[in-house]
This record gives sequence, structure tokens and C-alpha cells, in this order.
Amino acid sequence: METLGNLESFVRAAEAGSFSEAARQMGVSAAAVSKNVARLETRLETRLFHRNTRSLTLTEAGEAFYSQVRGSLETIQGAIAHLGASRDVPAGRLRVNVAPSLAYDHLLPMLKLFKQRYPAVIPDWQLEIRRVDLIGDGFDVAIGGGMELSPGVVAREIAKLHLVAVASPEWLKGRPLPLTPADLQGQPGVVMRSTDTGRLRSWTLRNSAGETFDLNLEPAAIMNDPEALCSCARMGYGVALVPVDRAWPWLQNGELTRLLPDWYVDLGSVSVYFPARKALPAKTRVFVDFLVEHFHRTIRDKFRDD
Repeated sequence: METLGNLESFVRAAEAGSFSEAARQMGVSAAAVSKNVARLETRLETRLFHRNTRSLTLTEAGEAFYSQVRGSLETIQGAIAHLGASRDVPAGRLRVNVAPSLAYDHLLPMLKLFKQRYPAVIPDWQLEIRRVDLIGDGFDVAIGGGMELSPGVVAREIAKLHLVAVASPEWLKGRPLPLTPADLQGQPGVVMRSTDTGRLRSWTLRNSAGETFDLNLEPAAIMNDPEALCSCARMGYGVALVPVDRAWPWLQNGELTRLLPDWYVDLGSVSVYFPARKALPAKTRVFVDFLVEHFHRTIRDKFRDD
């Protein structure tokens, strides 16, 4: 199959009647145009031009070939130009996978401003708690924490993800306030089931001094969603280790109390994951940039406790 450059060199030379004029139109050297045409002739095993020092004219075979490829070349170039333009303009359906709690509190509230800036982008969001195969499942973007970077996927951090120990004032009533992680060991708790293994999670607490403590609670309730953990803790089921951003409003209004304020669980980062392409679609590129800027400007500190 011939390269587009070879075909374009032939068509432009045929129209201009000169390799040098064709080269000027294409922004290359006359020698490059001549070599492209020669390669085409070799591939076709047919002479396409009569050449002499004064003129360049098509052979009979060249005229027939020109009449066949001219329209096709214009169609191909138009398609390439259109594709390039669409790649530069944010538009089309944007498939995003994100956990419901993260979407409700932080992503959906920013969607109005994003749509005002990029009205041609159509959000197509799937809210669920599971680890997805970004490319295999056909998503443009996935947002969450702890995802493995599979081949062809890159990530940008949007916030640190920390868990803190909380309980309701009702549950704390009549109990001594825990002063060390050991005071919580074996206490009734709202524990989380791993979405990967199905096993109950245990956590490693740490403090600013670098000390660590492996904490295990006695299950009083088992949930797989951070919002559900907070709800159960607010109802007095026991201690819960929940993301800082999930606990934030309940700590502010007094429905939850922070325990061991010097200790937290470091879960790494909340990141936005997307395909590692050089020519990333504009809809994906602007969404990732918008998301990172929005989190860094307004939300990031609500996720961390160090």
C-alpha cells in the first residue's frame, strides 16, 4: 500500500506540472517529491511522468491513475483534517467509573461548571464499587484509590486518602475515651469487607512520629461502602475507620466524634486513571485537567489528616 506522501507528491506534481512547485505547496524539497514519485512508479511498475529539463507531463497511464486517485486523496485528507479537528474540540460521550459516595459529594457538584465550559461533552458515568479494567471495559476515565496501573494506563493524583477512627457520642457514653490504639483493639466496630477478596479488612494506624499499630475490631456490622460505615457509626454500632472526607460533615455537626486524633490510616492516593495515549481525546484531556485543578483548589485537604 502506498504512503499518503507518495500519492500526494504525485497528485501535486501532476497539477503543478513541476516537482519544484509541488514541493513549495507541500513545504518539502523538490528532491523529496521526486523520490516519492519514483517510489510510486517502482511500486506500480509503471512510468507516470514524461520528464525532461523543461517540462513534466503525465504519461497515458499517469493520466488514468491521476483521474482515479485525485478524488480519493482529497477524501482521505479531508477525513484526516476532520479527525484532527474533532480531537482538538472537547465533544462526545465521556465514560467515567467512580464510587457512588465520591461522585455524590465531590464530582456531581462540579459537573454543572464543567458542562458550562464544555457543553458538547456528554457525561456517561457508571457509579459502582468495583475495580474496573479501564481499557477492557471501555471507560475513558476511572476515579478512585489503590487501583493497579495496568499496561496502557496512567494516573494523576488528586488527593491523599486517609482513614480516621470515629464513633458516635451515644456509643462513647459510659466508656472511657480511648487514648492509644491499644484501647480500641477488639472493641465493637463497623468493619469493611474488601471488594477484591471478600475478606474483612484490618488496618494499620500510624502517627506523625512514624509509629504503627495493627488494629482489629470485633465486627458489630459489616459494610462495603464508606457512606454506610459512617451511617452505622452514627447509629451507635461501634468504632469505624472511615475516609476523612466522609466523616467531615458528621464531625462538624457532632454526630460523630474523632478518636485518637494523632493517628490515621494511610491508604495512598485518590487518583484519576486514563489511557496512556499521546493523542488523548480532547474530552478526556480537559476532564482530567478540570478534575485535578478542582480537587487541588477546593477539596484536597478534606481527604487527609497528616
